[in-house]
Amino acid sequence: MKPVRAAVPQRPAHLEGLDRYEPGMAIEQVERELGVTDVVKLASNENPLGASPKALAAVQNALAGLSRYPDGTALTLRGALASRLEVESANVVIGNGSTDLIDMLTRAYLGPGDNAVIGDKAFSRFRQCANARNGGARLVAMRDGAHDLEAMLAACDARTRLLFVANPNNPTGNWNRAEEVESLLDRVPEGVLVVLDEAYYEYAEGEPGYPDGVAYVRDGAPLIVLRTFSKAYGLAGLRVGYGVASPQVIDALDTIREPFNTGSLGQAAALAALGDREHVRRGVELNRHERSRLDAGLRELGLDVLPSLGNFVCVDTGRDGASMFRRLLEQGVIVRPLRAYAMPTSLRVSVGTGPENDRLLEAMAQALRDVPRA
Repeated sequence: MKPVRAAVPQRPAHLEGLDRYEPGMAIEQVERELGVTDVVKLASNENPLGASPKALAAVQNALAGLSRYPDGTALTLRGALASRLEVESANVVIGNGSTDLIDMLTRAYLGPGDNAVIGDKAFSRFRQCANARNGGARLVAMRDGAHDLEAMLAACDARTRLLFVANPNNPTGNWNRAEEVESLLDRVPEGVLVVLDEAYYEYAEGEPGYPDGVAYVRDGAPLIVLRTFSKAYGLAGLRVGYGVASPQVIDALDTIREPFNTGSLGQAAALAALGDREHVRRGVELNRHERSRLDAGLRELGLDVLPSLGNFVCVDTGRDGASMFRRLLEQGVIVRPLRAYAMPTSLRVSVGTGPENDRLLEAMAQALRDVPRA
């Protein structure tokens, strides 16, 4: 008798309509598909200086231990972060990048019928994780690329559990000032946890009016602050992020956290990178100088550029963004189109080294000549 096999299950119905995260194109992909060489990648907000030499050495030293499971609690790294941030280890949780923590927050806090208030042009993983959890993403229009915190407060109801604020925001680069954030924290309804995503904190730190979210955690405010080693620390390939919050919030995340959600190499690299303040300082200074130069160069081409405190700028080309993206690719420059954010004529451009930014400006000038206005 011929064996009877069940049909392969169909795609689950609850996944219909969900959008997915689209990463920036890899250099190898562009070279393979377009036959272009000497490609410049300015699409993923990576650190153009790379990782700290101390982090690279730490990874090399940690290779011998690969047969062992990593420390599931990341005890040493959590302790170092706690000391740096003047909190307790119980206030810190480690994630496989800060995106891991965003997903954990939606799984921990969004039950059936609950919702999360999110800016409509905020980092896409906020809405994607909330909608994948229970379809509870409640989008609020942003103003000039920054979160409208008053409108977000007004959007909260009895079923709101999370309120996401990226500061500075990706992909727009704009930010909310300290007085705005403090007013939000003073008035957020009871039972709502504010998620303050500070992935670009090191680039924005010290700018007039820019708040330090961890200071609010120390004061007992109802929030969790998310930061990452992927940007200023140059460890995007190892996926290490962290959250800082009250022990009660950390305990909720630890309840559902994967047992070994960060590897031993990532933990070792992050610990070493945290101790190399000079490498971070050099990267921040390079970014500040080149971001200003890139902003000015794009404006000289007649383009509108949003203010940014990150290591990227958001530019409105006045032309179809997909066509501009493709024309730049053909010249060996990778950027990020923003159609997924309902910004069809805009691009996000990471700040690179001086020569990389010069390549971008030259390629952009040519693309503007080749692509007609929208």
